[in-house]
Amino acid sequence: MNRYPIWKYVIIVIMLLLGTIYSLPNLYGEAPAVQVSPGKATVKLDNASLSKVESLLQAEGLQAGMIQMEGHSIKARFDDTTAQLKARDVLEKAFNPNPAEPNYVVALNLLPRTPAWLQALHANPMYLGLDLRGGVHFLLQVDMAGALTKKADVYASDLRMALRDKNIRHGGITRNGQSIEIRVRDAATLQAAQNLLQDQFPDLLATASADGSDSKLLLTIKPEAARKTQEQALKQNITTLHNRINELGVAEPVIQQQGLDRIVVQLPGVQDTAKAKDILGRTATLELRMVDESSEGRAAEVGSGPVPFGSERHLDRNGQPVITKRQVVLTGENLTDAQAGFDSQTQEAAVHLTLDAKGSRIFRDITRDNIGKRMAILLFEKGKGEVVTAPVIRSEIGGGRVQISGRMTTAEASDTALLLRAGSLAAPMDIIEERTIGPSLGAENIAKGFNSVIWGFLVIVAFMCIYYMMFGVFSSIALGFNLVLLVAVLSMLQATLTLPGMAAMALALGMAIDANVLINERVREELRNGASAQAAIHAGYDRAWGTILDSNITTLIAGVALLLFGSGPVRGFAVVHCIGIMTSMFSAVFFSRGLVNLWYGRQKKLKSVSIGTVWKPEAATTPAVNAH
Repeated sequence: MNRYPIWKYVIIVIMLLLGTIYSLPNLYGEAPAVQVSPGKATVKLDNASLSKVESLLQAEGLQAGMIQMEGHSIKARFDDTTAQLKARDVLEKAFNPNPAEPNYVVALNLLPRTPAWLQALHANPMYLGLDLRGGVHFLLQVDMAGALTKKADVYASDLRMALRDKNIRHGGITRNGQSIEIRVRDAATLQAAQNLLQDQFPDLLATASADGSDSKLLLTIKPEAARKTQEQALKQNITTLHNRINELGVAEPVIQQQGLDRIVVQLPGVQDTAKAKDILGRTATLELRMVDESSEGRAAEVGSGPVPFGSERHLDRNGQPVITKRQVVLTGENLTDAQAGFDSQTQEAAVHLTLDAKGSRIFRDITRDNIGKRMAILLFEKGKGEVVTAPVIRSEIGGGRVQISGRMTTAEASDTALLLRAGSLAAPMDIIEERTIGPSLGAENIAKGFNSVIWGFLVIVAFMCIYYMMFGVFSSIALGFNLVLLVAVLSMLQATLTLPGMAAMALALGMAIDANVLINERVREELRNGASAQAAIHAGYDRAWGTILDSNITTLIAGVALLLFGSGPVRGFAVVHCIGIMTSMFSAVFFSRGLVNLWYGRQKKLKSVSIGTVWKPEAATTPAVNAH
C-alpha cells in the first residue's frame, strides 16, 4: 500500500544530488576582484590583453586566485582588498598611460569563489542584489528638451530633402531651439510648402507670417508628438544603457524608469563610483555622414591642408584621419537591426543593417545621388567621434537592407554589428543622485537575512519534532530538502537575490511546512477514526493532497500577480515566492511520502506510528496510537 516504485526513488536521489551540487556555490562567498573592460566601443580585449594582465600582476608579485576572459572583459580575483587595490593601480597605469584619454575601464568588482570543478558543471551562485552585495546606485535625469531639439534637427534635415524632391524653392531652413523656420518669397511657394507639410509632416504645427517682402513658416512640434518623442527617448535610453552595461559584464544590473524623465541604474558589485560613471559614459551616438570627397577634403585627409568649412576631421580604428561632412544623413534612431554575415558574391565578412521605413527612404535617395562616394559610420562617445567604417557606395540601395563590407575580418564584422546594434542615446542624461553601498553593509544584510532563514528553520524543526515525533522528523528533512532545492533552482536560473527575496525564502519555509502539517493532521484524523496505521498513512496523504493543491494554487496566483504588476523589490520577492511554492509541493508531498514509505512501508504488520499523541474526543486522556 505504502510503497514507492524504484523509479520514484531514483527521481528523489537525482533531485537531491542536483539540489546539493547547484546550491553549493552559494556557500563559498565572493572575493575582491579587478575588472578590465573596453572604455570605448571600438576598443576590444583579446588573449594578448589577458597575457598582458597576467605578466603585469606577476611582475608586481601579486598572486591572483583566478584570471579569466569573461564576455568582453578580463577579471582577476584576489584574496584580500589590499592586493585588489594595488592590482587596480598597476593595471590602470598600464592600460591607460594617458589618464585624459582612457581607452579602458579598470574597476573594482566582486567575483564568486566557486571551485573550478563546480564551474565545470556550470554550477554558479545566485546573483546578489545591491542591498546584499554592495555596489553603486545612480539616478539619471533625461534631458527631454535635448530630445526635442534633436528631433527638430531630424525634421529640419527631412524638410530640406522633401522640399528638394518636390522642387519647392525656399530662402533657407533654420532651427531655433525646438522650432524650425522656413523662408519663402511668394504666396504660391508658401501654399506649396504648407501642402507638403500637411501631407508628409502631420506632427508639425505650421504658423505663417510676413517678414518684410518675404513670408516665413514657423514650425513647432505638436504636443502629442512631443510627448511621444519624449516617451520614445526614455525607452531608447533605457535599452541603450542595458546594451552597453551588459557588454561590460556587470552581473544583473537594474535599469528601470522612475517617473516621467528619470532612470534608475544599479550596478551590483561595482565599488568604484568614478569607474561606474565611466561605464555609463560609454553610451554612444551613432551617425551616418558623407565623406568630403572634394580636393580640399582629400588634401586635409592626407594632412596637407586645412579642414574645409562645413566638414570635420575624425579618426578611424587604425588612427587614419577621415574628413566627413557635418550634415548627418541618418542616426541610430533609424537603425532597427545589425547582424554580422557574409557578402553573397565575394563571401567576405560583412555587416547587414536593417533600417526603418523613414531611414530606408533617406538611404535610397542618398545612395542614388552619391554612387562611387564614401559614406562614414561614426560612433560618438563622450563628445568625440570615431569612424567605425567608411565604405564606398556601389549602387542605389533600397528596401531598407544595407550591407557594409570590404577589408573586414569575421571578428571585426561581429564587433561592428554589436556596436551598431547597441544603438544610441536619444537624449542626453545627467547624474542627479549617486550612492555607494559598501560590501561590508551588504555582508551585514546577508548575515541578518541568513540568520532569519536559519533560525526560522531551526524553530520550525524543533516544533515539528516535538509535536509530531517521527513524522516531524520526516517533515523537517523534507523542509531542508525544499530549502536546498529552492536555492538550487534560483542558482540555476541565475536569479538575483535581494533582501525581499530572502524574506520570501523565510516565508516559503512556513508555507512548505504547512503542507506537512495538513498531511500529519489528516493521518491523525484517520487514526482517530480507527483506521490501521498503513491505511491512515495512505489516506492521510491522498486526502490532504487536494487541500494542499488548492491552497498553493491560490497563493501562486497572488505571486504571479506580484510578478506581472510589481517592479523592483516586489518582483524579487515574487520570483522567490513562486519558485518556493512549486518546490514546496514537490518536497512536502512527493519527497516526504518517499521517506515515510521507506521507513514504514516495508513493515507488513505495522501496529503503530510515531506521530505524537492522537486524542480521541470521547477519551481525551487515552492515546489511540503509541507515541515514541
